[in-house]
Amino acid sequence: MSRTTRHIRGSRLAAAGIATVTTGLLAAALTPTAGAAGRPDRDTAIAQAATAIAREAGRLGLTSAEDTHVSDVVVDADGARHVRYDRTYRGLPVLGGDFVVHLARNGAYRGADRATTRTVSLPGVAPRLSAPKAADLAHAALRAANPDEPLRKVKARPRLVVDALHGAPRLAWRTDVAGQDSLGNPVARTVLTDARTGGQIDAWDGIETATGDGQSLYGGTVALETTASGSAYQLKDPTRGNTYTGDAANKTDLCILGICFSRAPATLFTDADNHWGNGTTSDRASAAVDAQYGTDTTWDYYKNVHGRTGIAGDGKGSYNRVHYGNKYNNAFWDDSCFCMTYGDGDGTTFGPLVSLDVAGHEMSHGVTSKTAKLTYSGESGGLNEATSDIFGTLVEFSAANDADPGDYLVGEEIVRPGFGKPALRYMDQPSKDGKSADCWSSSVGDLDVHYSSGVANHFAYLLAEGSGAKVIGGVQHNGTTCNGASLEGIGRDKLGAVWYRALTVYMTSSTNYAGARTATLNAARDLYGSGSTEYAAVAAAWSAVAVG
Repeated sequence: MSRTTRHIRGSRLAAAGIATVTTGLLAAALTPTAGAAGRPDRDTAIAQAATAIAREAGRLGLTSAEDTHVSDVVVDADGARHVRYDRTYRGLPVLGGDFVVHLARNGAYRGADRATTRTVSLPGVAPRLSAPKAADLAHAALRAANPDEPLRKVKARPRLVVDALHGAPRLAWRTDVAGQDSLGNPVARTVLTDARTGGQIDAWDGIETATGDGQSLYGGTVALETTASGSAYQLKDPTRGNTYTGDAANKTDLCILGICFSRAPATLFTDADNHWGNGTTSDRASAAVDAQYGTDTTWDYYKNVHGRTGIAGDGKGSYNRVHYGNKYNNAFWDDSCFCMTYGDGDGTTFGPLVSLDVAGHEMSHGVTSKTAKLTYSGESGGLNEATSDIFGTLVEFSAANDADPGDYLVGEEIVRPGFGKPALRYMDQPSKDGKSADCWSSSVGDLDVHYSSGVANHFAYLLAEGSGAKVIGGVQHNGTTCNGASLEGIGRDKLGAVWYRALTVYMTSSTNYAGARTATLNAARDLYGSGSTEYAAVAAAWSAVAVG
């Protein structure tokens, strides 16, 4: 399930000090109202962090050749604050250059979490490998990843970067390549190539797949906030940032890094009587009802539970496109349009991919892209996918919808008999899908991210529910452990609180499973104390999946 990450400019590191330009957003885990009496507002937190990184530049591995850019701010209820940065080196984005500065309530520097601890220093930034050659290599990589599929309209866009994610920093081409398959549906890949040797460093899917009142397909009859327009109504919600849903007319995009050669439409759904859909695919509005309901429920979950208003935390709504592509077995989030997109499925393997947990999953990719930016490759990619599975599941529970009760199955509503299993993934025992990992091993990072996510999904289930057999949402679950331990869960609310704080305050683009253990323990310490039952439960749940 997908997103496209963008870099956000914020502050510039110079030899003489720091000049701050405020952009970005306010994430709100444990966040007071900005400017509340006695607590620092966002601008104050950024200014104090700028002073701290100017003073601590040596310990942070920063040099005068680098610029820093504020991408997120979290201010705790007790006044402590956490400022997240991206950085560039001689004007080039640094993959793995992100870090979070932690400040005490009095503004004193308390430490930092860094995606890389290496100092970025290169002999030069002139590539030996040309951009057209990097594009050709990316073309070949996309075709190799789709060996049995004739591709058309393939386009590539190389961008010179500094790669600090894969060992010693080096100059690299990050090439986003996209095309269409024989049905006209999108395929995409990101290829990282050494800009001096031409060797492939890494590659990952550019589309992070899940394959994965209105009458909805999956949620029954649901309430919808709409907008009156003359004598009709628009499927646009003014109470949730004007989020809306449109019809993609079975067309597709061809976009690379936000530059679109063609873009599927999102023709706003309208209705004469404000009663939408008929609960079946015979009415194109039925899928739109599910999509809008999913967006509304996800918005409410993040706002009511974590204090985050909107995916970016800025109060602005996203939008949905339904009926995308031709029998398209996928749904994805795309930062370049700040939108959710849903295929109709092929009818044999999948139905329309507009179920509530899929909506929560995809929109949570957007939250990750605005916070930790977990790289979609290796163990960090598994954590990225697991984050979306975890929050998609929590969104489903938060809805308390009898037509689609909460459980720890992912995508159970969208699968059809041709898929051969009752769900896409199983958080209580991930290996039940035949491919996902229950337990960490040194080879987990070599798995596809949808399967390496199993370790974190398993952790999340055990932390919330504990081990042993039980029925949840009418579904039989059985939380096994990798070390034979018996665990007591701390509940879904505390799971969500711990994971959200870890994601927004402590994780970075390079966080792996060992780092996730540390990040969630830090989050549990902040929320409940280092001697708490919750802190011990987090440690025990990671040990139960062989992490730490």
